[in-house]
Amino acid sequence: MTRKISFFMFAVLLALICLAPAQERVGRIQVFVAPDHADWKYAPGEEAVFTIRAVRDGAPASGLKLTYTAGPEMLEPVLTKTVTLDSEGLRVEAGTMNEAGFLRLIATADVDGKTYRGLATAAFAPEKILPVTAEPDDFDSFWQAGKDALAKVPMEAERTLLPEECTSTVNVYQVSLQTEGPSAGSTARVFGMSAEPKAPGRYPALLGVPGAGVHKIGAMKKEAEKGAITLNIGIHGIPLTLDSNVYALLGRGALNGYWVYNLDSRDRYYYRRVYLACVRANDYLTSLPNWDGKMLAVTGGSQGGALSIVTAGLDPRVKGLASYYPALSDMAGYTKGRAGGWPHMFKDAANRTAEKLRTASYYDVVNFARRVKAPGIYSWGYNDETCPPTTIYAAYNVIPGPKSHVLALETGHWTVPEQTERVGVWLADFLKNGK
Repeated sequence: MTRKISFFMFAVLLALICLAPAQERVGRIQVFVAPDHADWKYAPGEEAVFTIRAVRDGAPASGLKLTYTAGPEMLEPVLTKTVTLDSEGLRVEAGTMNEAGFLRLIATADVDGKTYRGLATAAFAPEKILPVTAEPDDFDSFWQAGKDALAKVPMEAERTLLPEECTSTVNVYQVSLQTEGPSAGSTARVFGMSAEPKAPGRYPALLGVPGAGVHKIGAMKKEAEKGAITLNIGIHGIPLTLDSNVYALLGRGALNGYWVYNLDSRDRYYYRRVYLACVRANDYLTSLPNWDGKMLAVTGGSQGGALSIVTAGLDPRVKGLASYYPALSDMAGYTKGRAGGWPHMFKDAANRTAEKLRTASYYDVVNFARRVKAPGIYSWGYNDETCPPTTIYAAYNVIPGPKSHVLALETGHWTVPEQTERVGVWLADFLKNGK
C-alpha cells in the first residue's frame, strides 16, 4: 500500500530542514613537496624536478591557490609562480645548479586566513662543497693563547647535590667552575648539571653543550644510567636552577642577540668565553676520580652541534663527538652568493664589515672542523632553514678525522626518533668500546 505524506507533514519537514544549522567542514591542510630523485641528489647541470601536492583530512585537495618559489637555499628565488592546484598535484621543473650546492622549492597555500607551507631541497654534488670562510694565519696561535690564559685561571670547582633530581642509580649535581672571562685577564663562571652513577667504579665522560638561546638545562640522566659521567653546561654564566621565567626574561632582554655581541673584536666577542668554557668543562670532567682516564666525548645540536666540533677541534682530550646540524658554520657564505650559517648576521650586506668578518673567521666552525681528528658522527636534514645544509657540508667535508653522517632528508631544524636512535647507539657504543 502506498503511503502519502500530507501537505501539512511535508511543510513541517521542510521547516525543520531549513532550521537545522548548516554543517561547516574544517580540516588541516598539508602541503607536500618532494624531488623526483629518491636520494634528493642531482648532478650539476641536471634539472631538479619536484612534485607538489596537498591533502585535506588525508584526502587529495583541489582548487587551492598555491604559490611556489625556487632557487638556491636561503637566497632570493629565481622562480616564482602562482597556480591553482588540482587533486593530481603539480610537477615543477625548478632549474639546476652548475656547481655544488642546494636548490630549494617552497610552496605555500593561503586558505581561510591561514598559510600552509611545504618545502624540499635538492642536493647538487654536496660532497664537493667547501668553505668560503677565510682561515686566519694566526688561528692556532690565537686559540693557544686563549687556552694558555685559561690554564692560569684556578678552576675552583663547586658542586651542589640536588636530591630532588637524583634517582636510585644516579646522583645529580649543579656544578660551577671558574673560567676565562669575556676578555683576556678577566674571569667568569660556567654552570652545568652533572649526573654520575652512584655505583663505585671508573666511567667514561660525556660533555653536553647547549643549543642557542637562554633556557633551563637539565642533567643527562639516561646516559649516566647507562654508565657515563655526564656534564650538561650552560654558556651564559648563570645558575641553572633558577625559575624558568628568569631565563625567558634574560633571553628577551639582556641576552637577546648575544651571538653578535662585540662581533667587531676577536678578543671580546661573546663566544670567546663560551669556547674556552667548553675546555674548562673538560678540565673538570677529567679531574674527577671516577673518570676512567681515557674516554671523553662531546655532543649537542645546532649551537651545541657547533660547540661539539669546536671543543673537539680545540681540545685533543676529546676522543669522540656526536653533532647534530651544527650552527656557526661558514658564516661568510653570503659574501659569495650562497647560504651562510646561523645566526645569518652576514645575510644583510650592511653587516659585512672587515672587522666583523675577520672576527667571525676565528670562531667559524669550519676552521675548527679542519682540526677535528677524533671519530665523530654527524646528522642533519636537507630542509633545515636555520642551519642550511650547504653550511653543514662545508664543515663536514673538511674534517680529517674518522667520520660518518646520518641524513634525515626531509627534516628541518629538528630530529626524528630514528635519527636520534642511530646517533645514540653510536655514541653509547663509542663511550663503552671506543669505536
